[in-house]
Amino acid sequence: MTRRLTVEWPDAKAFEARGGAPIRLLAVSDAPDPALEHEVNRQALGHLDAIVGCGDLEPSYLGFLADAFHVPLAFVRGNHDRGGQWRAMSEDAPIAMPSGRLTELSGVTIAPFSWPGLGSDQVALRNERTAWWDVLRAARQLVIRRLRRRHGPVLIVSHAPPRGVGDAASDPYHLGYNAYRWLLERLQPPLWLHGHTTMATVTDWRDAYGPTTVANVTGSVVVELVPPGVSS
Repeated sequence: MTRRLTVEWPDAKAFEARGGAPIRLLAVSDAPDPALEHEVNRQALGHLDAIVGCGDLEPSYLGFLADAFHVPLAFVRGNHDRGGQWRAMSEDAPIAMPSGRLTELSGVTIAPFSWPGLGSDQVALRNERTAWWDVLRAARQLVIRRLRRRHGPVLIVSHAPPRGVGDAASDPYHLGYNAYRWLLERLQPPLWLHGHTTMATVTDWRDAYGPTTVANVTGSVVVELVPPGVSS
């Protein structure tokens, strides 16, 4: 089942060219949603502006979604997105967003964070140091944006969640990253999308930290970003 999430996006300029229409994203991660295999279900979702992947989905599935909805695709890699088989499948697929480097998608600035431990094809270890490097790389770009008087909000797209927000405290491998928590506390973005945390270990796929909605998009979620002042 495709869930739905509406978040107020505090940047009126992002909606000016759209006549105030919401920005609609299909966020996916970890587990293919069987409902999306059927055209009637895809049509029921309505217009989409882009597909956002939070990791651990085969490139062929991501490509299928982008082709089926005829929209751009942007994604980060998860801990399972590695090895020779994954590389072979990804040869004809779009390239993942570089971790820690800001990008633009459908009028929204994204800070992407792939699983910070993809150096080995054999096992995807947790790597807090790499997570910190990715976060500091993004933070540097955010400082430059501010110096250039570009103060727009940022959408965070990561595979793993921030530490203590949306993660599985009982499973060390599925704990969030301290570096992400540091960024969450200081940036307080309107929305943080992630996967990795198994749905069976959480009571709600939505979490919150201050003004930030943190959403586990395992499976699929239609995300509607609405202009400031528009009620959900």
